[in-house]
Amino acid sequence: MSQTSIDEILSEEDFRPLAANQAERLARLSNALLGKDKRGWTRRHFYQLAVESEVFESFLDDHGASHNRTYRGLRELVASTRGLAHAGHAVRHMESRFDSYGTHLSAAPNEEARFLSAVEAARSFLEDALRALMKELLAEFARHRISLPGESFSDDEYTADRQRLRLPRNLDGETQEDEEHYIASVASRYLDVCALFDELCLNELTSAAERRRFLSEVCTEERARVYEASVHNLQSAYDTYIKNTVLEEGDERLPRMRGHISSAFHLLEAVTDLVHFVERHESDRSEDAAALVARAVDRDRVIEVAYDHLLAWAVRMIHLGREYAEGLLPSYTNQKELVLDVPDELILHARPVSLIVKIVEHHGTPVTCEVEGNECNAGSILEMMITVGSNTGARRYLFTGDERPLADIQRLFEAGLGERGLEELPEELSYLRR
Repeated sequence: MSQTSIDEILSEEDFRPLAANQAERLARLSNALLGKDKRGWTRRHFYQLAVESEVFESFLDDHGASHNRTYRGLRELVASTRGLAHAGHAVRHMESRFDSYGTHLSAAPNEEARFLSAVEAARSFLEDALRALMKELLAEFARHRISLPGESFSDDEYTADRQRLRLPRNLDGETQEDEEHYIASVASRYLDVCALFDELCLNELTSAAERRRFLSEVCTEERARVYEASVHNLQSAYDTYIKNTVLEEGDERLPRMRGHISSAFHLLEAVTDLVHFVERHESDRSEDAAALVARAVDRDRVIEVAYDHLLAWAVRMIHLGREYAEGLLPSYTNQKELVLDVPDELILHARPVSLIVKIVEHHGTPVTCEVEGNECNAGSILEMMITVGSNTGARRYLFTGDERPLADIQRLFEAGLGERGLEELPEELSYLRR
């Protein structure tokens, strides 16, 4: 039985009025933004441009424009506009909220001025780049005889910012169960993010070649998404477990730590968009399409802004907030030491070590393990296996950390390290069976 394709070939001539109808809002928005004074864009302008570009890009993709010689260039211009508009919105959003973040920079006026100057320069570059892209876009429409209106986008057509609604905070000083544990867990995760960014080893780069090499080797789009996600997950955990709690209201270090998280997150959003922009056009097989974008936006300038103005400051914002996380950990944990002996009939091999690591991961606060004078992170399977494997004859272990994970580690030892089967573990350790 023969199969009939559901796709129907549409001539480029017949596609033209469809494209004109679909691009009408994007064209009018471009007219409005190009008519505004330079450096006058707000969050809503960047956001609306990202929305309208994405809608039209989806239309072009639905019609296979990326595989069509005539319309591939148009599609690349729209995609580039969408990505840079999203980056601009992230930067402008951070700028508009920065005063409320209460970051450590407020105590260092010169540092704050340098930061705000770098962010403003990044946003100005993105606005200029988008103006150039929109001009190319309108010219490309004209080259393909796609008739578009000359009117501008009206103020009442912009998508309004969503307002968050929440119930009043009226628990009269009541602290919910485990709130202190969650604060300790988020503070610990903050320090993990600091360690992640320590590995970047950022230095001042003065040449375009050095910056290009760094992005290609250290901050590829894939890695940029990891950095962004790690900070976003940290912000989400804070908002889920700490935001609008009584403890947050009573400890100014908490919202200040979140201010550093949010500042870094929005800058990293923009980094991801700019790195995507660079990699996209490096791999573009259509020289004509790439030339259209390159004519509007200097690729080396994109890389410079991504590294100097966004990534470097995102990392610095995280590191400057480290003192809040370090101060919160002892405040919201009850640090203790626990000495445990391995029963004579047992040995500490890979399986029980993995259970200890799972306990530490479950509680989310740091625990160290010391044996024969060698100390390691009990939440790292690699460090634990190296330390235990290097001291195979040791029977006594010293664990240091919050009383909650230590209590579960003691339960594990008392239950024979799980060697009698996970079903024999006490109910308090039921999470280890999952």
